[in-house]
Amino acid sequence: MSATPLTPHSSAADAVPADASAPASHASGTRASDRVPLRQKVGYGLGSVLDMWGHWLYPTLAFHVFNVFLGVAPGLISTAQMIKIFVDAASDAVFGWISDNTRTRYGRRRPFILVGGVLAGIGLPLMFAVGRGWTDTQYFIFMVASTILYVPVMSCFNMPWLSLGAEMTPDYHERTRVMQARNAIQKAPELAMFFAAQFTTLAFFRGEDGKPDILLGAQTYCAILGAIMVAVSITMFLTLRERYYVSLVARTQSHIPFADTLWRTLRCKPFRYVLLMMLAYGMGTAMVAALGYYATVYYVCRGDIALATQWNTAMGLSGMAFGFLGIPFFGAIATRFGKRTALALVLILAICAFIGDWWLYNPNYPALQLLACGFVAFTGAGFWTLYGSTVADVVDYDELQTGQRREGSFSACQSWISKVGIALGVGASGWILQFTGFDSKMPVQSEQAIFMIRILLSGIPVIGLVLALIALTRFDLTEKRMLEIRQSLEANRGMV
Repeated sequence: MSATPLTPHSSAADAVPADASAPASHASGTRASDRVPLRQKVGYGLGSVLDMWGHWLYPTLAFHVFNVFLGVAPGLISTAQMIKIFVDAASDAVFGWISDNTRTRYGRRRPFILVGGVLAGIGLPLMFAVGRGWTDTQYFIFMVASTILYVPVMSCFNMPWLSLGAEMTPDYHERTRVMQARNAIQKAPELAMFFAAQFTTLAFFRGEDGKPDILLGAQTYCAILGAIMVAVSITMFLTLRERYYVSLVARTQSHIPFADTLWRTLRCKPFRYVLLMMLAYGMGTAMVAALGYYATVYYVCRGDIALATQWNTAMGLSGMAFGFLGIPFFGAIATRFGKRTALALVLILAICAFIGDWWLYNPNYPALQLLACGFVAFTGAGFWTLYGSTVADVVDYDELQTGQRREGSFSACQSWISKVGIALGVGASGWILQFTGFDSKMPVQSEQAIFMIRILLSGIPVIGLVLALIALTRFDLTEKRMLEIRQSLEANRGMV
C-alpha cells in the first residue's frame, strides 16, 4: 500500500501501511506494503530528465556554441564552468538543508520539485540567450551571471528529488528496484544529450553562407527540452508521494541546524566509507575520461579524425546498450546476495574491463572498441544503481543514531563532495594527457605517447577501483544489519 498525498481532505493516519504481518513477496521477501507502485517508480525516474539536461546539457554544448561558433577563448569558458561547480556545491547544501526543514501540506520535497523543475525548464534556453558579435568579456560575464542564477534553480529541484529517493520505501531490496527504474529511464535523456551537438548542425539551421547556425540550433534544442522539463516536473508533483513525511516521522522531528548538513553528516561512519568508495570510483574514471577518445583517434584510427568520430558515435550507442543491460543484472545479484556483494562484483568486473582496454583498443580490430566502452558502461550502471540504494540504507542508520530523517543533508553532502571530486578528476585529465607526451600539432603521435595513453587508460582507473574495494570492505550495513536497524526504528517510532 502506497502513501497517499497529504491534502486538506486526508490525514496522516490514512497513509499508515498495513501491519508488519502483511504477506511478503516470496520472490524477494519484500512486504506488499513496502512495494513502491510502478506509477511512482516511473514518476521518480522521470527526475533523471531534469537532472541530466539541467546539469549536463549546458556543459556539453558550452564549448560547441561559445568557442566553436562564437569564438570565445576556451580559457574563459572553462573558468565559467569552474565557477559553476562552486556555485552548485554551495546551493546544493542550502536546498538540501531547507527541504529537510520544510513543512507544508504537500510535503517537504514535492513543492521544491515542482517550483524548481518548472523554473529549470523555463531557464534552460535562456542560458544561450546571447547576442552575436559580443566581446569575449561580455560573453564571459553572461556565462557567469546566467550560471549564478540557474544553478540554484537546479539545486531547488535536484536536492529534494535525490532526497526523496531515500524515503520512498523502508525495504532493503525495493530501494534497489527504485534506483533500477530511475537509471533505466535515465537512458532516454542520455540519448538526447548524445545528439545535442548534432542537432545544432542540422540543415534547418544553416545560414545564407551554408554554414550551420549553431547558436540558433542550441537555443531551439534547449527550448524543446525545457518544455519537456516543465511537463515532467508537473507530472512528478502529481505522481510522487512522501511516505515518511505523511507518516509524521519527518513532520514531528526537531529543526536541523545548517552546520549539520556537512559536519554531522560526515561523522556518520558508514557514510564516510560510501563516500570514499564513490570518490575513488568517480575520480579514477574521470581522470582518464579523455584518454579513451585519444586512444581511438591516434592509436586505433591512426590520426583519422573523421573515422574516429564515427567510431566514437558507435561507442556511445554501445555504452548505452550495455549500460541498460547492467541495471537488471546487478539488481538481480543484489537481490540474491545483498548490495555489498553486488558492489564488490561491480568493482571487480570494472577492474577487468579497464585492464581489458589494453587489448580492446586495437587498430587491427577496431570493432573491439565497442566492447571496451560497453563493458565500462555495464559496470558503471551497476555501480550508480547500487550506490543510490546504499545511501538510503545509510539514512536509516543515521536515523537510529540521531532520531532524525536527514535525507536532504546526505544528498547535499554527497553531491557537494562528488562534484568537487569528479571536477578535480576531470581537471587532472588534461595534465595527464600532457604527461603522456601528446602533441596536438602532430597528426601522428610518437610510440611513447601512444604507449603512455594506453597504459594510463587502463592503470589509473584500476588504482581507483582497488581503493573503492578497500572502502567497501569497511562498509558493514549488510542486509541482516539493515533488517535489525529497521526493527529498532519501527519499535521506536512505528512503521512508515
